[in-house]
Amino acid sequence: MILYNVTVSVDLTIVEEWLIWMKQTHIEEVMATGLFESYAIYKVLLQKEEELTYSIQYFATSMSKLQQYQAKYANELQARHASRYGDKVVAFRTVLESELD
Repeated sequence: MILYNVTVSVDLTIVEEWLIWMKQTHIEEVMATGLFESYAIYKVLLQKEEELTYSIQYFATSMSKLQQYQAKYANELQARHASRYGDKVVAFRTVLESELD
């Protein structure tokens, strides 16, 4: 299993609206690509007072599916996120592979 993890630091002034948009729009669009099996959202504990950080995790059955997502969909979906929230969010991405498979 491949874990595509997106860590996002969100300005406190937009956290509630951002979470709603992520859950109702952005994550639904990512999942609609059909390339991920499931997802999870976690709030990072023990963080700075002026922002909240979240980990959005997407699970793919193969590296090939993640690469398809990155080639066909990632740029457009990331651009929508960036244009909507600008400098109120900072995101970085990591890719992990399960050793339990």
